Amino acid sequence: MNIYVGNLPYKAQEDEINDMFKAFGDVASVRIITDHETGRSKGFGFVEMEDDEQAKAAIDDLNGVEMEGRPLTVNEARPRAPRQPRGGYNNDRY
Repeated sequence: MNIYVGNLPYKAQEDEINDMFKAFGDVASVRIITDHETGRSKGFGFVEMEDDEQAKAAIDDLNGVEMEGRPLTVNEARPRAPRQPRGGYNNDRY
């Protein structure tokens, strides 16, 4: 299951997040989303857990938990919506 983790402190590291979630089971991956230009955290990320029951337990227990004074938002990640092309050459117009 893919889990969304929001309202992360900007200094949070992937190994810290991994440690929080591994208390509930095997963590397949942790990814904090960063700005492409600055490399700075955007304050959210994703955790992938193989076992859905362990993932649900982590969501239930970690949602609202404070990390460096910030209450985390933890829930099942929604599928990414299709993105519209950004600028540049548009084949539909020619």
